[in-house]
Amino acid sequence: MPRVAAESQEISLDGGWESPTLGELLKDLEDGHRKKDSGEDASVHHVLDVASPETRPVPFLLSFNNLCYDVRGKADSVKTLLNDVSGEVCDGDVLAVLGASGAGKSTLIDALAGRVSSLRGTVTLNGEKVLKSQLLKVISAYVMQDDLLFPMLTVKETLMFASEFRLPRSLSKSKKMERVEALIDKLGLRNAADTIIGDEGHRGVSGGERRRVSIGADIIHDPIVLFLDEPTSGLDSTNAFMVVQVLKRIARSGSMVIMSIHQPSARIIDLLDRLIILSRGKSVFSGYPTSLPQFLSDFGHPVPGKRTSQSLHLTYSTRSGNRRATPMTTPYKALSLKESITTSVSRGKLVSGSTSSKPISMETVSYANRPLLEIYILSKRYIKNWSRTPELIITRLATVLVTGLILATIYWRLDNTPRGAQERMAFFSFAMSTMFYTCADNLPVFIHERYIFLRETTHNAYRTYSYVISHVLVSLPQLLALSIAFAVTTFWTVGLSGGLESFLYYCVIIYAAFWSGSSFVTFISGLIPNVMISFMVTISYLSYCLLMGGFFINRDRIPGYWIWFHYISLMKYPYEAVLINEFDDPSRCFVRGVQVFDGTLFAKVPDAIKVKMFDTLGNSLGTKITESTCLRTGPDLLLQQGISQLSKWDCLWVTFAWGIFFRILFYLSLLFGSKNKRT
Repeated sequence: MPRVAAESQEISLDGGWESPTLGELLKDLEDGHRKKDSGEDASVHHVLDVASPETRPVPFLLSFNNLCYDVRGKADSVKTLLNDVSGEVCDGDVLAVLGASGAGKSTLIDALAGRVSSLRGTVTLNGEKVLKSQLLKVISAYVMQDDLLFPMLTVKETLMFASEFRLPRSLSKSKKMERVEALIDKLGLRNAADTIIGDEGHRGVSGGERRRVSIGADIIHDPIVLFLDEPTSGLDSTNAFMVVQVLKRIARSGSMVIMSIHQPSARIIDLLDRLIILSRGKSVFSGYPTSLPQFLSDFGHPVPGKRTSQSLHLTYSTRSGNRRATPMTTPYKALSLKESITTSVSRGKLVSGSTSSKPISMETVSYANRPLLEIYILSKRYIKNWSRTPELIITRLATVLVTGLILATIYWRLDNTPRGAQERMAFFSFAMSTMFYTCADNLPVFIHERYIFLRETTHNAYRTYSYVISHVLVSLPQLLALSIAFAVTTFWTVGLSGGLESFLYYCVIIYAAFWSGSSFVTFISGLIPNVMISFMVTISYLSYCLLMGGFFINRDRIPGYWIWFHYISLMKYPYEAVLINEFDDPSRCFVRGVQVFDGTLFAKVPDAIKVKMFDTLGNSLGTKITESTCLRTGPDLLLQQGISQLSKWDCLWVTFAWGIFFRILFYLSLLFGSKNKRT
């Protein structure tokens, strides 16, 4: 069989550096030999068998064999996304997965990262299976295709918070800062260190810098394995090349880099150590980049001088997915996994908070910080990001104040008449619904944070309940400010009764309504990641809650098959609470004497005739009814509205309980519904 030699290349990186250990590992490595069976149809099947003259030990060797992954389509059809894909990569190498759109690049990256639950095949690290173990989470990092970062934090702050989540608590803050500063230099972000990340409304770093920050946030703990899903997507050729340069430096520090990439330039190809090219889920080439031109030539498609070999191969692999090359055999022999990890940690690779004195278990989830410290760090980050968007805080406060002022001018100083009582009920119904609808504007913010949560918790940056608790602690002061603003604006101007005690209760029940609404919106954001769908679900549910809350239809008039919705209406309990707070005083009279005829056919009858009618009615009842006789008190109005089952304090606790209930559901939705895995 003919043998084709390929020269290995030493890549020189601008401002780069080399690990001495990696230099020894790569020294004298040679591309092996190509074999072709003369009796085989060359157009159907090619075999690449690249061997080295000698076997060399390496600290880490990730091998994957016979990976298969199927998904069910329409009408119980089965679509194969990965079909018998094999390969391996050692530390110090950059492995790139290439292929046309839909070839299975991202699926293979997800499979190797343990994000595919129904995968068939084996993934081993130094001979030990890691596909379903927690060890892979501890020693690896996964960089998503989208750059999900807090927009108002600077580059340095973003990396510093990442270090607080991922590095051991035994490491001092100054040591963490040193690591962040070194990483900033390594990523080429020194000039942008104090620039905010930015978003649509705030100018920040460039797209290439943003991508490098995203990578840096995931490698602050110096992982052994780094997975990236198309890290150059959306970048121009210069920024794409700079990103791959950074990845090459990371590999040289003793990590293995595995990434999917679409249409890399020739300069990027020169930086890669190994290639896997997929076509329709099958591996059509696996080997060194220097072997690719000869491989194409063997197919009868020599590479033209002005075209990169990979772009030409993508063309032919897309047309003919049955042509494939078997994965090459490597000249590496892995050391003991426990020994390799211990050695790696001892020389500075801090693996998710683990230290050299604490062995890493294959099944134990490791966190860098205790829960209370996680809550503190999460709260601090949220407050810092939120404080730099004062326009959002001011807008929410202004919305509540303007709504309160409008209601105050409409319902100005309501009197104690039948009409005044009815207008009070209308005011309370609209006011309580405002508390809930105002919270809906946070849906996009919560959904964006949800994706950040997924990225960070994939590799145990913090516990799920720490995130939920910190979210609660930070939101409560904001809700308190909104509650006080609305209560102060409306309580005296509308003419609500009672003194300081009634006002304080009014503040508290508004606060409880805000808390319940915010908790519901937060739960929806954790359950439904799509902004438009989550808005539709939120607004629809709150509208039904308003309908069944007790103002538009009394409880006694609700059909039996809908009465259950009345009891789960979020607006029922705060609405009844403020009604009881306003009308529970039996000494207040809302209907006196002739006022009983208001709103009836007798409303336009002269008062003298109304008095004679009262005399006749009183004689028949055996009592005297005058113009000042109280015919309906506040408690009578409550009974008329069907409010007799709960006290105002019961309604308050139920409203708070709804908020706690939805926060628990939010926690469960993150814990079980946001695994970030393919099924």
